[in-house]
Amino acid sequence: MAAPARAASKQSAAHGVPRLLERYRRQILPALMQEFRHTNPYDVPRVTKVVLNMGVGAATQDPKFLDMAIAELTQIVGQRPVTTRAKKAISNFKIRKDQAIGCKVTLRGARMYEFLDRLLNVAMPRIRDFRGVSPTAFDRGGNYTFGISEQAIFPEVDPDKVQRAQGMDITICTTAKTVDEARALLKSFGMPFAKPSAS
Repeated sequence: MAAPARAASKQSAAHGVPRLLERYRRQILPALMQEFRHTNPYDVPRVTKVVLNMGVGAATQDPKFLDMAIAELTQIVGQRPVTTRAKKAISNFKIRKDQAIGCKVTLRGARMYEFLDRLLNVAMPRIRDFRGVSPTAFDRGGNYTFGISEQAIFPEVDPDKVQRAQGMDITICTTAKTVDEARALLKSFGMPFAKPSAS
C-alpha cells in the first residue's frame, strides 16, 4: 500500500535531498524568477512550513479517538503531533476549558518537502470524485489552507484498520508577497487547483 510513497522517497534519498526540493531549486525557482521578474533568488517565494491540524470532537466523549488520531497522524508525517486543547469552555458541545480536543504537527525542512511530495502525488489523487482544491483559499500572508475529509487517502494508513473517518486541515505557509505568487508556487509543485466554473 505504501509502495508509491516509498518510491517517491527513494528517488530523492539517493541524492540526500527531497526530490521536490531539488525540483524547486533546479526548475521552479528559475521559472518563478522569470515570471515575476525577480533579480534576487531570495525574493522568489518558497514554502517555509506545513501545519496539519486534526480537530477530534469525538474525543470529548471518548479519549481513545484522540489517541487514534495522534497515532495515525504520526504514521502519516513521521513526527509525533502535539495535543491541542480548548481555550475556553463551550457548554453546548460539553467542552471544558483545557480539554484535549485535537492534535497538530508542524513540518519543516526535508520532512516537509517529502510530505508535500506524497500529498500531491500519492494521497490527493486517491480522493474519490476529486475535482481539485479551491484556487482562492489564500490569506494575505501568502499561506494556503485546505481540508481533507479522511485520513485513509494517505498510503501510510491502513484503511482496514481505520475505525473512524478523521479529517484534517492542512496549511502551507510561504514567503510569497502576493496571492498570485503563492498560487504560482503551489501550482508549480503540482497543487491540483480546481478550474473556475463558467458563469
